[in-house]
Amino acid sequence: MTSTNKEIEIAAQLIRDGKVVAFPTETVYGLGANALNAMAVARIYELKERPSFDPLIVHIADIEAIRQLTTTSDERVQLLADRFWPGPLTIILPKSEIVPDIVTSGLGTVGIRMPANPVARELIRRAGCPIAAPSANKFGQLSPTLARHVAKQLPDADFILDGGPADVGIESTIIALNKKGFEILRHGVITREDIETLVPYYALPEEEKTNIVSPGMLKSHYSPGKPLYILGTSVPPPADRSRVGLLSFKGHDTAGYAHVEILSEKGDLKACAVNLFAAIHRLEDSEVEYIVAQPVPEEGVGLAVMDKLRKAAYRYL
Repeated sequence: MTSTNKEIEIAAQLIRDGKVVAFPTETVYGLGANALNAMAVARIYELKERPSFDPLIVHIADIEAIRQLTTTSDERVQLLADRFWPGPLTIILPKSEIVPDIVTSGLGTVGIRMPANPVARELIRRAGCPIAAPSANKFGQLSPTLARHVAKQLPDADFILDGGPADVGIESTIIALNKKGFEILRHGVITREDIETLVPYYALPEEEKTNIVSPGMLKSHYSPGKPLYILGTSVPPPADRSRVGLLSFKGHDTAGYAHVEILSEKGDLKACAVNLFAAIHRLEDSEVEYIVAQPVPEEGVGLAVMDKLRKAAYRYL
C-alpha cells in the first residue's frame, strides 16, 4: 500500500501535536515523535517499554538539519551524506543543545540519518521538525517490516502510516567517526567495505570507548515470541522436525519441518537481509513450538544478518 497525501498530512499534524506515529522507512517501520519535544519522545519509550539508557536515532529530510541538530564541522559527514543519503546509514555526531537529553539518553552525541523512503521524508518535511524514531516494536522484540507487524505489537500508537513492505528489511548501519577513520557500531546493508571507499576504518581501543552510544548494541534484541536457536551453535538439528519451524538460508535440508521460510534460494545475502524479519514474523505466527535458523556466511551483509540472528537467539541460550 502507498500512503496517500491525506494520510501523510494526518500523521504530520499528529507529530506537530506531540503525538507518536508509526511510519515506513526503507529499513523497518519507525515509531516517531518530534525529536525536539521531550514529552513526545518520552511517549516513544513508554509505548515501546524501552529502557531510558538506549538512545534514539533522529531522522531528517535534508542535510541542512545537521547544522541545527549537531555541532560538527567534520567535512567527512558531507562526504558520507553525498554517497549514502538518503539511505540506511546512521552517523553518530556531537549533538547541539536543542536536542533533548531523552533522545540521546544523556549522551553528548546523537545518531542522525536521512531515510530513503519518500513517505518518511515527506512526513518529516510536512511535520516541520526532525523525527526521533526507533523501530516500531516492543523493546527487544522483532522489528516490523509491514504495517501489520506494528499493529500486532503497538496497537496504542496514535497512528500507523502504511507504506507497504520495507525495501531493506533490517535496521541501518550505524557508524561513529574518530580522528583516524570510522568504526561500525551496528551492522546493516551498507558494509565496512562500502564506507572504506571514502573513509578509512579504524576501531578505537577498548579503553577509549563508551558503554552504549547507539541503538541495537545490547546482546539480546530482535527476539520473537517463540524460542529461536541457530543451528550448529546452541542446538543440533532436531530429531523430530514436525513441530519445529526452519529459517533456511538457501532452502537446503528442509524436509520434515512444520513450517519453512527460505531467505534466498540463490544465496543472495542482501535478499536475506530484506526477508529476515518478515520471515521470522511468519514463523512466530505459525503453529510451531520453536524456530531453528541456518547460519549465513559472515561476509558483507551477512555480518548484519548473523548479528540480528545472534541477538534474536541470545535470550534462549
